[in-house]
Amino acid sequence: MSHTSRRSLLAAFAASAASVPFTGLAAGPSYAAETSPAVAPLADSAGLTTARSSVTLAPLDASYFTQVTLSEPLTATVLAGSPARTEVTSGGRRVALLTHGARTVVLPGPQRTFAENKKPFVDDFRRSLPDVTIPMTQRRYWGTSPGGGSWSTLGPAETDYSVTPGAGIITLTTDNSSRHASLRDDRITDIDVRSVARFDKIPTGQACSYALSFGYQDTHNNYRARLSFLTSGNVELRVEKEVADTVTQLTAALTLATDVPAETDWTIRVRREGARIRVKAWRSALDEPSPWAVDVTDSTFTTGRVGLRALANSGCTSLPVRLTVSRFQVDAATWQEPVSVTHTDWVRVLSQPFDGTWTPATEQIIRGWAGSTAPDVLAHAAMFLAGAPAVTGGAGPVQGKQVLGEAGYGYLDPHGYRYEGADFHEYMNLGWTFPDGTYTGPSSKQVGNLDCSGYTRMVYGFHCGVPMAAGQDTSRTRIPRKSRDMAEYAPGVLVDRTDGTAAPAAVQLQPGDLVLFNADSGDDEATVTVDHVGIYLGRDAGGGRRFLSSRKTGNGPTMSDLGGNSLLDGTGTYARTLHTVHRL
Repeated sequence: MSHTSRRSLLAAFAASAASVPFTGLAAGPSYAAETSPAVAPLADSAGLTTARSSVTLAPLDASYFTQVTLSEPLTATVLAGSPARTEVTSGGRRVALLTHGARTVVLPGPQRTFAENKKPFVDDFRRSLPDVTIPMTQRRYWGTSPGGGSWSTLGPAETDYSVTPGAGIITLTTDNSSRHASLRDDRITDIDVRSVARFDKIPTGQACSYALSFGYQDTHNNYRARLSFLTSGNVELRVEKEVADTVTQLTAALTLATDVPAETDWTIRVRREGARIRVKAWRSALDEPSPWAVDVTDSTFTTGRVGLRALANSGCTSLPVRLTVSRFQVDAATWQEPVSVTHTDWVRVLSQPFDGTWTPATEQIIRGWAGSTAPDVLAHAAMFLAGAPAVTGGAGPVQGKQVLGEAGYGYLDPHGYRYEGADFHEYMNLGWTFPDGTYTGPSSKQVGNLDCSGYTRMVYGFHCGVPMAAGQDTSRTRIPRKSRDMAEYAPGVLVDRTDGTAAPAAVQLQPGDLVLFNADSGDDEATVTVDHVGIYLGRDAGGGRRFLSSRKTGNGPTMSDLGGNSLLDGTGTYARTLHTVHRL
């Protein structure tokens, strides 16, 4: 099944995904039905032009079109170290690196840059929180946005925050106390963000306000576009910055409406590009106004979180007042230092593990791969990042099924957390019969999703032909279903493993290797349990070792920093919890 489908895809894939930015192609995301709806394009979206994800080749020159010529014969040399590797050279230049006992081969090719930036998302609060069945110290009050990261809620009482399906709620129980909800992603620079919210009553005594925060450093330092709901029923817009608790108005207050009844939804939209800040606000039931209400310049905070702030002014007598947020939407955003990995390594897969014997047949395979730009392991892996175009199968069992394109992680549970369990065939909405005869049916809830091991199996199994097992499979000839079993029984060779006290150094790490983690220390019992798997991509622009994996917080495959650095260096979650490096 998989071999037929791969052949039907190569031509289309080679002409698109491996050579141009994803955002230059007409395609839509492939989320499961249970995830938030796709963000609609903006009428005035010019300005935030950084691609969400892309794979680009270096500028072409005449040498690109010159056929690669290898010397006669090629030279094969076994290198020192473990696992054993054979280096193949032509005229003193490396043309392939094979590992004894593994299928994967690293070859030089045209330079590529893999890039990823902040992806759009919508949080429409389809969850119920806090979960009162867990201890108070473990409760989350706004939880995690679908693809935007986890919410932080601050001041003055945790119980002022909750979520019911369709509504994030901030209850103002005391006056003169700011309440903040922000997303834990503090590297955002340019942003196009909007929120929809309403108060349940017209305040008495003094006004109440709700603001869209941006460039947020902490509760004492941030920008905000604030709507004040006055006791008269009027609504005013203010754009301000707070620096060390001192508030400065960036523009004069604007009256947007009079005699506004309670329970009226209002939308605030902010676009920040460099030092330029533009803001508009309107009744959500009406059309969005074309002009910006405010257009100012300020460069105090160059990066920061986005979120919300609610306040009852001192002297407000109608407490408690409830702010209901029905939508928080990021249409475009740019990180200060978007993640990118540039190198000339291409990773291909032999039909059988290399046994260490250099033969004429193996030489012919290597010669056939020399200079090839047909999709490799890394190109296939990148074709599930945010913004990747949908590609459908053209023949066989996958005809008409989506086999490549932006993937989510899994559908949401009642508390807004993502379920594991999305395997490669569920992404395609297909049932699958494995070599041992086990049949696993499709899942309508997981269409377009891939969990971490499902993503690995989709890339290496379905697209690159490594056999897969339905479950554990201890034969070491097929890729098991779960990451914990991959660490023990995946085909190929062990590259390195923790000594139980420190992450492995993995000095032989190379692109395409599986990196496996014990990222959740709470699931350990008698033995350490591996619970996450990714595919090593290479060194990023800062020299960090970066990997691709499908993750809950970012809702799908990513090499970015949302919800924990995708790095094997430093002190982050994955650097500390790397357990095993394995080469298929």
